[in-house]
Amino acid sequence: MAKERLGVLCSGRGTDLQSIIDAIAKGELDAEIALVLTDKPGVMALERAEKAGIKNVCVNRKKFSDRQPFEEALAKELEEAGVTLVILAGFMRILSPYFVHLYQGRIINIHPALLPSFGGAHAHRDVLAYGVKISGCTVHFVDEGMDSGPIIMQAAVPVYDDDTEETL
Repeated sequence: MAKERLGVLCSGRGTDLQSIIDAIAKGELDAEIALVLTDKPGVMALERAEKAGIKNVCVNRKKFSDRQPFEEALAKELEEAGVTLVILAGFMRILSPYFVHLYQGRIINIHPALLPSFGGAHAHRDVLAYGVKISGCTVHFVDEGMDSGPIIMQAAVPVYDDDTEETL
């Protein structure tokens, strides 16, 4: 069976991207990263991809008047790279039904909390504000809702009294 060709979408530092790069290098993940896409120029994720020798492209959201042409540009880059599985690794944009249908069943999100609790863009802040003692990470398929797709796997971590959004 051929390896999955991953298209990893990021918006910032690329810490999840680095974990994927490391897992592939260690033989823990049988896949290859065909492309790293960001929606913002100059982010650390681009540097991480460059350092690892991975093709990387910024499709700057600010250069598009609305979401449809932006998502069409993302899809074009993914198609040209032969991507078979899209990974949202800190990609801070909600994808439209148009894009989700293009890659139906082939988009996976990494969310920094135990869904269905604490969905959305501010999971760490919300976890700390609510005072829970356990949080974690959820990997799930993307559907048309926000952080509502079928869960693939979850891992729990303790929340310590001195945790911050950065340490969590």
